[in-house]
Amino acid sequence: MRIAYVCADPGIPVFGTKGASVHVQEVIREFDARGHEVHLYTVRSGHDLPADLAGLPVTEVPVDASEPAGREHAQQEACRQLTAAVLRDGADLIYERYSLFSTVLAEAWARARMPGILEVNAPLIDEQRTHRVLVDEDTASRVLLAQVRAATATICVSEPVRDWVTARTRAARVHTIPNGVNVRRIQPRPADPGAPVVVFVGTLKPWHGVGDLLLAAAQAGRDWRLRIVGDGPLRAELENQAAELRLPVDFRGAVAPETIPEQLAGAAIGVAPYPELADHYFSPLKVYEYLAAGLPVVASEVGQIPEILDGAGRLVPASNPSALAAAIDELAGEPRTRAALGRRGRQLAEERYSWARVVDAILDHAGLAVAHD
Repeated sequence: MRIAYVCADPGIPVFGTKGASVHVQEVIREFDARGHEVHLYTVRSGHDLPADLAGLPVTEVPVDASEPAGREHAQQEACRQLTAAVLRDGADLIYERYSLFSTVLAEAWARARMPGILEVNAPLIDEQRTHRVLVDEDTASRVLLAQVRAATATICVSEPVRDWVTARTRAARVHTIPNGVNVRRIQPRPADPGAPVVVFVGTLKPWHGVGDLLLAAAQAGRDWRLRIVGDGPLRAELENQAAELRLPVDFRGAVAPETIPEQLAGAAIGVAPYPELADHYFSPLKVYEYLAAGLPVVASEVGQIPEILDGAGRLVPASNPSALAAAIDELAGEPRTRAALGRRGRQLAEERYSWARVVDAILDHAGLAVAHD
């Protein structure tokens, strides 16, 4: 089957280090593993091309404008060009990651009856309006409606995202399939000797709660070391906070997705210290990666996390450094408990959350259960 994978969100470098970049790459890998021919159509390819995707055909139409209204118009024009390229090249299936102004899937269905799957990862209209600038919300709303109506199936990463889509479109073919993890690439490894290493992986932005994690480390009642993998706008502030708290934190910066197994190697506990927010609609890749690595997880009791963990870690109240410190202290002092929780997490990763199972479920909802050629 020839699959046109469309990612027209200028905020996502497909070959980049963001969680969204990882998501795109892993779905493409699963399609490729099934023997499908995948062609990527994007507005931003990125510069961190993994070796195993070097042969992937790519059509890129960059979005160059920076002023908000001009950028929205440029996105629409880029998507018209991507649509023309998809129609020219042909495909048996369109797989599109939802973006604010792309109607590639809808146009391909209307003009050539190419079936499509729409993947929705966030309530982008609300996000853009709240955290950035959204000039033409009417067009963005019409785009969402057109895309969902044209899709054979719309796949959402969480129930809150599904609720958002159905509330805006009244569509019936909308399903929830959480994110996944590459269980072949990420495997359990022994913890380093000495003080347990507590690892955080993610972008250093306010909604990841790393400041609370540093406060927890300052309150630790046991000896454990902190490793922070990722970069972002709060990096300098967090490094200053760690220095003020006299914490010897291992800040590793941004890393290529394929090096995540090495970044998790030697760790004893994975953390996801999300703060209290109005809406937790995400399906956090870091948690699935910790599970695959056989790490017990200490995470905030928010959103989808309790369901994801299902007994493979400890849940703590959000925005509560003292509770976070106590939970980490407990596991730091109990290697047998860590091992048991880690085995449970690995089992969950293999049985529920592998990308192979995720893609199988997506194709099944689209009536394309011929997943393994």
